[in-house]
Amino acid sequence: MGEFVNLEIADGIGVIRLDRPPMNALNAQVQEELRAAAHAATNDADVYAVIVYGGPKVFAAGADIKEMADMTYAQMAVRAGALSSAFDAVARIPKPVVAAITGYALGGGCELALACDWRVVGSDAKLGQPEIKLGIIPGAGGTQRLPRLVGPARAKDIILTGRMVDAAEALAIGLADRVVEPEKVFDEALALVSQYVRGPVQAIRAAKLAIDGGLDNDLASGLAWESQLFAGLFATEDKTEGMTAFVEKRKPGFEGR
Repeated sequence: MGEFVNLEIADGIGVIRLDRPPMNALNAQVQEELRAAAHAATNDADVYAVIVYGGPKVFAAGADIKEMADMTYAQMAVRAGALSSAFDAVARIPKPVVAAITGYALGGGCELALACDWRVVGSDAKLGQPEIKLGIIPGAGGTQRLPRLVGPARAKDIILTGRMVDAAEALAIGLADRVVEPEKVFDEALALVSQYVRGPVQAIRAAKLAIDGGLDNDLASGLAWESQLFAGLFATEDKTEGMTAFVEKRKPGFEGR
């Protein structure tokens, strides 16, 4: 698909693979290739779940600072929205998405991981938002997604100090969902999302929309959104199959319709 980012599909799982040695620095090209991969994963009916993976050594160590160092406010004002929306394309994939994190996930790399539904982390991994040490702040979702995940106080500590978070702390505060030995990260991520292959696609999509949309609204609005999505599923063939299978005491055969 791209020079540095590809979508590889096997057995219902799409792997968005970053491959820009040595540290998978996120420049403008990677940004747009990531957006394209997210759209492809969204639209491909053969993809039931997604793994975002940087390889066995590093997830992504952040933005390409050499590319940004001489940029002016006017230039970044144009670039910033595109950077954020590329990561948002990953967050909006209407399928289960897990980040498989080895090595460093810093700056933009951490923000990319935050755009996923779960994070499987190697025991030697380091996560963080070190932008403050460059005289800037996270600009691709870090100040918004991190506090929603770990709470505002912990997010301020991580962002305002720019410190690294090790795997044990990440698990304790909810930044990581599973911690395994580095060589087992991809397999663990695969095991996590494989359960969704051949599942009720429309219901999974609706559940993710309900949760993510509800977090951005007050409770009353979230409940109304949930009710709308819930009722809409009664127009799907999977709903009929699921309930019929329950009554007949058999395993449902969902078709994603």
